[in-house]
Amino acid sequence: MWLYIPMIIILIIADQGLKFWISANIKLGTSQVILPNVLALANVRNDGAAWSVLSGQQWFFTVITIVALGMMGYFFWKLRNDNLYMLAISLLIAGTLGNFIDRIRLGYVVDMFETLFMNFPIFNVADMCLTFGVIIVIIALIKDEKDE
Repeated sequence: MWLYIPMIIILIIADQGLKFWISANIKLGTSQVILPNVLALANVRNDGAAWSVLSGQQWFFTVITIVALGMMGYFFWKLRNDNLYMLAISLLIAGTLGNFIDRIRLGYVVDMFETLFMNFPIFNVADMCLTFGVIIVIIALIKDEKDE
């Protein structure tokens, strides 16, 4: 269990560090192509969820985040002997805290990864943690179902 706590901290530091660097080095509302037709680094403020859904509803995100962190903390302890669930929950906690820090500190989330080959919301490291965390939870649930 204690191996996952440093992972959570490292992921939060990586998320916050990259957000700080992006904010300091890329003009707000612009992007710089990293891989032509594939990926750009952008500086975008998002006060909603993906595609700016529920824009400006910071109170809602605060309540949902606190409830979600409480539930994740419970499962982090309850499932502490299952490495697959622990990996998933650790990623979910890191992603949730990474974006929550922005919402509390700035009132919005800094997003930076822009896919150029498809219409997809601009996202950040915390969003990647959340996405991979959910995928791993689904894999763990399927694995559990097959084991029964």
